[in-house]
This record gives sequence, C-alpha cells and structure tokens, in this order.
Amino acid sequence: MKKIELEIVALSHSITQTHSYAVVLGEINGVRRLPIVIGGFEAQAIAVALERMTPNRPLTHDLMKNFMLAFNVDLLEIVINDLQEGVFYSKLVCSSDRDTIEIDSRTSDALAIAVRFGCPIYTYEEILNQAGVMMDEDNKKITSPQGSPTVTTESTGGDNLKMMSTKELQTYLDTVLEQEDYIKAIAIRDELNGREGK
Repeated sequence: MKKIELEIVALSHSITQTHSYAVVLGEINGVRRLPIVIGGFEAQAIAVALERMTPNRPLTHDLMKNFMLAFNVDLLEIVINDLQEGVFYSKLVCSSDRDTIEIDSRTSDALAIAVRFGCPIYTYEEILNQAGVMMDEDNKKITSPQGSPTVTTESTGGDNLKMMSTKELQTYLDTVLEQEDYIKAIAIRDELNGREGK
C-alpha cells in the first residue's frame, strides 16, 4: 500500500470529548485532514516539542528519545497503520546499526516522539478515506469527503485571554509555566505576541 505523508497542522481542545484534545494531521500537498482525539498529557508533550520549549525536567517522551539516542537507535518514521472501532494504531519504524524494527505504539505517543526526532508521519489511503476530512474553501469548517460536518475544534481559551491586560497575561503565563500547562502557555504567548504586533 502507498504511504501518504502527513504533518501536524493543529492542536486544540476537543469539544467532542471533555478533558481531551484533538491533533489534526494534514496531508502534505493535499486538502485532507486526519483529526485524532488524544489525552491532555500527550497533547502537552506534542505542544512542548512543536514550540521548542524546554521543561525543567525531561518529559516521558524526551526520556524515550534520550534513551533511544544513547543506544544508537534512530526513529526513521511513524506510520498510522490501522483504525479499529475509532481507535488509531501506529508503529514506530526504528533502526540501529544491526537492524530495522517496527514497534507498536499508541498514536498519541508516536506523534509526541516523532516531533522530537523530526521524522516523517505516514498513513495509508484506506485510513484517510475512512476517517479523513476535508477543509472547505475558507478553511473555517471541517467536512467529511461526503460533505457533512464531522469535527469541530476550538482554541485554547483565547476569548478570555483577550479580556486580560498585558501585565495580567504575563503573570498568568508565569503561573501556567510553573504548573507545566504548556498548551495554555502557548495560547497566552500567542496573545501577547499578537498585541506586540499591533
């Protein structure tokens, strides 16, 4: 089967499941998107790597990367290779001096490790046909290939942040960084950067 390369195009709160997040993967040179609901810990791990933040202590996925590098194991790619009853299955394709092996992984963990290694993310046509969605022309609404709405995501509390003063935002940013809530920190940082640009 032909592999289709994906990239992370969005990470936000999921309004379909409480206390969950959605990572949206986009087809490179294509219009299809693959939304995947993930847990809060994994969402933070992905956000930290995407934003090149440095936590005080290594997160679990940082530890995994450090362990792999210490033993000369490289992550070549991840492949989202199956979808059963709404659950995505993935594998890590790793290589060492002696061998190339595939390791079963939760998709959220595979993505968190992939962004740390900067390796490609793939899936198969069948999975995109089954669970993929397409953005409308204005990139405002996500629709399935058949045209019916399937997934909606919301930003991480951006409306409340707009009502805070710059000083309040700076204090709030320090607080959420101490709590290691990196997704909220990104939203606050984006709001502060937006104000500086005006």
